[in-house]
Order: sequence, then structure tokens, then C-alpha cells
Amino acid sequence: MFSFGPYNDYNSRIIKIFLFFFSFSSDLTINALFFNDDTMHKIYKDRGKFDLLFQIPQILYSTLISKLIDSLIKNLALSQDYMIQLKQEKEKCGLNEKYTKILKVFRIKIICFFVCSFIILMSFWYYITCFCGIYANTQIHLIKDCIISLITSLVYPFGISLIPDLFRISGIRMNKPYLYKFSSFLENYLV
Repeated sequence: MFSFGPYNDYNSRIIKIFLFFFSFSSDLTINALFFNDDTMHKIYKDRGKFDLLFQIPQILYSTLISKLIDSLIKNLALSQDYMIQLKQEKEKCGLNEKYTKILKVFRIKIICFFVCSFIILMSFWYYITCFCGIYANTQIHLIKDCIISLITSLVYPFGISLIPDLFRISGIRMNKPYLYKFSSFLENYLV
């Protein structure tokens, strides 16, 4: 929804769509990295049938690693925080200097974003090309793992967002201020 929704935020729509496809490619590559001898043997023993229970740990690990990589890339690409800083500036006299400083930092981050994402995507492309060329019979399994991993990565933020809410509601209902403060902590660092 973040990538394709008609939200009026201060991020570039093209970069948000790029981040979605980057997330897909990182899910695909990290899933391929988890295919080892045991996985290949299991596919051979099952005669090519997809065993979801066997693949679940691999899918979860790859989703977590992929989300870590995606969050690092998103940190370089998104510009909303800089625009909000400028909007919240109270003093009008130092606005041009602050604007110049923020623009300079943002340019450096965007250049780093494009360079890093290009290098990472080229590495992903090379690894996936080699993997699919060597293990041609596992491509269907890889695509299924990737789709499940992508769906998991798109759904889990809803579950993660509920955790601080549960602590906050408990803190309010039981009149426990420490639960409320803990929910604020979780909201800032978990979500």
C-alpha cells in the first residue's frame, strides 16, 4: 500500500515503487541463498512436490534478512523526514541555510542510495542467474518460497503494529502507567 497508494506524503512515487521491486528481488535472492544440500535432497525425495512445513523456517529467515536489507535501503531513499523538518522550522530567518544543509545531506543520501542499490541489484541478478542456471528444477520451489516470503513481509507489519496497541490498552484499562510508557517505547522502536 505504501508503494502504490495515493498517499500525500513527501516521498517520490517512483522511488517507492522501486523499493517495492527491490524488496521482491531481495526476497528472491535471500530465499535462493537458503537453498542448500538438505533442501535439494528434500525436493528430490519428494519428487518435486512442495513441502511448506519444511520450507517455513527458510522462508521466515529469508524474510527477516530481506527486511533488514530493505530497511537500510529505505533509510537512504525516503525524503519525508527532511521535508517535515523544513515544515516544522519556526524561525523564518534561518530557513534558507537550513534548506541548503538539508538538501546537501539529501543529495548525498540519494547518490548513496542509487550506487548501493545498483551494486546490490547487480549482485542479486548475478546470483539468481547462476542459481537458476545450475538448479533448473528448483525454480518453481524458489518462486513459491519468494511469493510466500513477500506475502509474509507485507502482512507482518499489521501484526507488529498490534503489539504496542495491546500494551497501551492494557495500561489504560488497568491504570498502569509503566505499560503505557512501554507501549510508547515499542511503538518508537518496533514499528
